[in-house]
Amino acid sequence: MKKPAAIILFFTFFLFNGPCFAVEPAPRISDREIIESLAEIKTEIKAIKHEFAIQFEQVNKRFEQVDKRFEQVDKRFEQVDKQFEQVNKRIDDLRADMNTKFEDANAVNRMFFGYTMSVLLALFGYIIWDRRTLMKPLEDKILSIEREFDIGGSDGSKITRLINALRELSKEDEKVAGVLKRFHLL
Repeated sequence: MKKPAAIILFFTFFLFNGPCFAVEPAPRISDREIIESLAEIKTEIKAIKHEFAIQFEQVNKRFEQVDKRFEQVDKRFEQVDKQFEQVNKRIDDLRADMNTKFEDANAVNRMFFGYTMSVLLALFGYIIWDRRTLMKPLEDKILSIEREFDIGGSDGSKITRLINALRELSKEDEKVAGVLKRFHLL
């Protein structure tokens, strides 16, 4: 039974002491080497800080330039906004002017239409009145001519009877026949 206990003891020793054998002991560093390493690290840190400060200053300068550019852009936008406001004001003024002109033109058109209609009505009234006054003497004259020549009589007008009489006379008188032919009555 001594063998199994020895085997268990052997495996236990290797299992629990295995990680201890994996670590190698570090070589001894002197204080002087540590101080020198720290000094090198400090100088490197100072150099890095210096470079960082320079780059930080450059970045700050760039940001300041960008800020200045943004301010310039803002000023330009303000100028453009002012110009747009001026243009909008001009457009509003023009629109107001056009509206007043259109209103004035509409008033003038209404007045012109009213005047034109008045003149046309007066002209038509005058035409009707003038026609009646003109037609009255003409009608009277036509009636007097009809009475004088007996136009519309039962046996024909005086002129028709006169021409018929001249035709009868032209059968006997050649002079009368020649005159009637010349006036295309025969």
